[in-house]
Amino acid sequence: MTPAEMEKRKEKLDLVAYRAVAVGFPLFTLGALVFGMIWASKAWGRYWGWDPKEVWSLITWLFYALYLHTRLVYGWKGKKSALIAVLGFIAALFTFFGVNYLLRGLHSYV
Repeated sequence: MTPAEMEKRKEKLDLVAYRAVAVGFPLFTLGALVFGMIWASKAWGRYWGWDPKEVWSLITWLFYALYLHTRLVYGWKGKKSALIAVLGFIAALFTFFGVNYLLRGLHSYV
């Protein structure tokens, strides 16, 4: 594979990552934060209780907000942008799995 083909492939992967986050971010905002808060209000009588799952959902949301902000406002692409996206994905994995098994709270199995 030539260097030009490699560069084209990197640009395509960067665009795919951006599109995935651009579609997923509003869905995560609605599903994990907004609807989650509405459900928490119905279930526990409060919108936000600083439960580890709530906090890590917010941290994940902030990573992806940072990704979109730096990409759209500062024009970051390539390695810097990919690093933020990977950190956001790690935060999402921890939100969905790590919180359940490692931290105590309303959403944990410990």
